[in-house]
Amino acid sequence: MHIAIASGKGGTGKTTVAANLAALTEGDETVYVDCDVEAPNGHLFLKPELSFSETAGIPVPQVDPALCTGCGKCVEVCRFNALACVAGKLIVFAELCHGCGGCVPACPEKALTESSHAIGTVSRGMAGDLHFVQGTLRVGAAMSPPLIRAVKAKAPDAAVIIYDAPPGTSCPVITTLKGMDYVVLVTEPTPFCLNDLQLAVETVRTLGLPFGVVINRADVGDARVRDYCDAEDIPVLLTLPEDRRIAAAYSGGALIVDALPEYRASFMELLGKIRDGAGQREKGKAVRS
Repeated sequence: MHIAIASGKGGTGKTTVAANLAALTEGDETVYVDCDVEAPNGHLFLKPELSFSETAGIPVPQVDPALCTGCGKCVEVCRFNALACVAGKLIVFAELCHGCGGCVPACPEKALTESSHAIGTVSRGMAGDLHFVQGTLRVGAAMSPPLIRAVKAKAPDAAVIIYDAPPGTSCPVITTLKGMDYVVLVTEPTPFCLNDLQLAVETVRTLGLPFGVVINRADVGDARVRDYCDAEDIPVLLTLPEDRRIAAAYSGGALIVDALPEYRASFMELLGKIRDGAGQREKGKAVRS
């Protein structure tokens, strides 16, 4: 079962939910995959021992100036403005290249080949019995989706795979959500979070994935998030209170289910609702648990 933990904005507790779910199910052949490659922090809570790391890259064009005539055919093909002809010379902007390879066959002089351009690293290890995979985007790299795909490809098969998605609703999130059996959207009861939750709901519904909502710090703010979920028939899978002890555990890099065992039952119930929702998958709408 592939479960994505996502959010319309950062700072809502997405990684807290993902890490605690993963730790709670570690005896069930579970994998935690940190796809938030621009700011991976699941390791702060799960504390894995990393045993494998490799560089991930995308293929970018390499120009042979002896063959290039500056005709601009490759520039016409590139939709991402990664190529430009200046004074008859071809310039490659590697950070803009999406690695589609369309420019290479477009060159009539066969002046283009491809070489790998590093965009980040993929690491693997174990956190106790829990398999752990994470990606780290290279500083200055502009695009994370290719790295996210590489991270997902390194996740071993398991009964439960939990993906910690990037925040928002842009391409990195879409890349992470593809292939999921269920999506958990983590939010807080504030006007800003409601706006971003609505965008996230539209995204998940467009992808046709079953989903539900976790409301963090549920007893602060107002009732508009809960009212929205009720009106849209979106299941609220779990509410976490504004508990100072949770904040203290988070600040110390501790898991809630370890520091506050009374919350273990809540996360177990959350996992059960996710399994039920994934089993009742209905395209384009949430399934009420």
